[in-house]
Amino acid sequence: MLNKYDVIVVGGGHAGSQAAYASAKMNKKTLLLCLNKKMISNMPCNPHIGGSAKGIVVREIDALGGTMGKIADEHYLQIKLLNTSKGPGVQSLRAQEDKISYPKGMQDFLAGVENLSIEEHEVKEIVTNEDNSIKGVKIEDGSIIEAGAVILTTGTHLESQTMRGFDIKDEGPDGEKSAHGLSKSLIDHGIELFRLKTGTPPRLDPSSIDWELLEPQYGSSKKLAFSYDTTKFVPVEEQIPCFLAYTNEKTHQIIREHLNESSMYGGVILGTGPRYCPSIETKVVRFSDKKRHELFLEPESLMMNSIYVSGFSTSMPEKVQEEMIHSIVGLTHARILKYAYAIEYDAIKPLQFDYNLMLRKIKGLFGAGQIIGTSGYEEAASLGLMAGINASLYLDGKPPFILKRDEAYIGIMIDDLITKGTDEPYRLLSSRSEYRLLTRSDNADTRLMKYGYELGLNSKQRYEAFLKRENNIKKAREILENKYVTTSTVLSDYFASLGYEAPNQGLSYWSLLKRQKVSYQGLRERDTTLLELSEFEAEKLEIEAKYEGYIAIQVRDAKRMSNYDNTVIPSTLDFLNLDGVSLEAREKLDKIRPHTIGEASRITNVHPSDINALLIHIRKEGKSN
Repeated sequence: MLNKYDVIVVGGGHAGSQAAYASAKMNKKTLLLCLNKKMISNMPCNPHIGGSAKGIVVREIDALGGTMGKIADEHYLQIKLLNTSKGPGVQSLRAQEDKISYPKGMQDFLAGVENLSIEEHEVKEIVTNEDNSIKGVKIEDGSIIEAGAVILTTGTHLESQTMRGFDIKDEGPDGEKSAHGLSKSLIDHGIELFRLKTGTPPRLDPSSIDWELLEPQYGSSKKLAFSYDTTKFVPVEEQIPCFLAYTNEKTHQIIREHLNESSMYGGVILGTGPRYCPSIETKVVRFSDKKRHELFLEPESLMMNSIYVSGFSTSMPEKVQEEMIHSIVGLTHARILKYAYAIEYDAIKPLQFDYNLMLRKIKGLFGAGQIIGTSGYEEAASLGLMAGINASLYLDGKPPFILKRDEAYIGIMIDDLITKGTDEPYRLLSSRSEYRLLTRSDNADTRLMKYGYELGLNSKQRYEAFLKRENNIKKAREILENKYVTTSTVLSDYFASLGYEAPNQGLSYWSLLKRQKVSYQGLRERDTTLLELSEFEAEKLEIEAKYEGYIAIQVRDAKRMSNYDNTVIPSTLDFLNLDGVSLEAREKLDKIRPHTIGEASRITNVHPSDINALLIHIRKEGKSN
């Protein structure tokens, strides 16, 4: 191992994997430091990738040139499109991954990446120069490894403890080592930390489950993929089903009777847990009127007989977990292979980061993933990718790569974290996007593929394949817009089969495609003069047609907001002494130091009246200069 690199990535989870790949791909000599190489891209909690909003993020990672989607497509047990009964703005892919082969696939891939070295060492301290810029890291043997940029992606390992009731262990996820020393080093350098909590459900022996009493949940028969490069798909009949189970009043009674024995309610846990993925005891307390809660039994791997009980995270003692599981129909005789636990860990308060994910106090020190307050593999991977990109650009002296809220869910997440902060593990949801029709699953390539190409993460061949798809869609649309219904009855039977009257003469085919149930393929089967498109291209074109008016509204809204984002706040502005701005807003503005009015307007407790006053001060300062 050398003692000097361009970039050091600390931690080998989903954030670390993408960060290390991005910086190495951008020609930076990169070192990935982890506690255990076999745990790189490990899936210690749920064995799936994607989900509501999260699946869109995986497609964004892929469009930018990241690797999560490609590896996920190679190792899924089941895949489906969620929210198909709703509009395209909330539809998202979710894949049941093989917990063993997915990490192995990522490890094998990273092992062959040029410019990337991977070593097992525990980082104890960050090391800075006299000007408080990053110099490198100190590892467990006291050696210092230098780098121009360091990316912290330690996940849930910093000073981590697992808990089952009052049984507390000094360990990380999946019984791995916790990391000690780095938290103190960060605090010594003036970085504010806080405690967060997450957890995982029990795992069951599939041979002990009464499957006939449970409801099967199958994958999709459509050809679905996270990556735009995927061409091989697992037939639905070869996909592994999940099963649906439910808690009941007996389950809830057991939880209520033992509530004070859980780590959460017994006073053991100090950190805040994820609001949108609560423990089963929190669900019972918070939603006391609900008679049951859904549980999904998910296979973890073809290489191991283990079932993950999604929706059943708990910090109860092992004996109580047995009672809870056995109270559920279908699980009366279930044998627990691995008991659930809660885990508490140190994280960095995200308000201390800039848009490029670099800490404001220490130049060259970046963060990504759960250490900066998020939850989930997908959130971590996307932040890791962005940190790897921006660390490389920082070393090159180039402007940072920043995604806007109307460009990507990744941009929404980063904006939320650094302007609003979080006091719980942040999770992406479709409701966080005010531009859901612009940040869809189907158009991630339109939004981001060019960026990935310009950054060097997408090859010329890949980018040209994208341009070809875009050109096909553009040509097909032009034909539809300039082709009109004639007196011919070629479309009459098709429209009758959909419950419509024959279309009037003179209507454009584009207007016909706007109608519900009318598909591009359906039109082309009756009129072969239309351009032949792939299933993916046709779907994208149909969404553009059917939601054209709504998309136009969101485009206008985004442009209006961009005016605020283009209004720069002078770096010399004294936020603490702004007349007309509330005291609370002044303090928030001074702490976060927003660069634009748009950024300032999204800070919690900075109100429209504060923004108006801030604009007046900016105009005054402009005139005085």
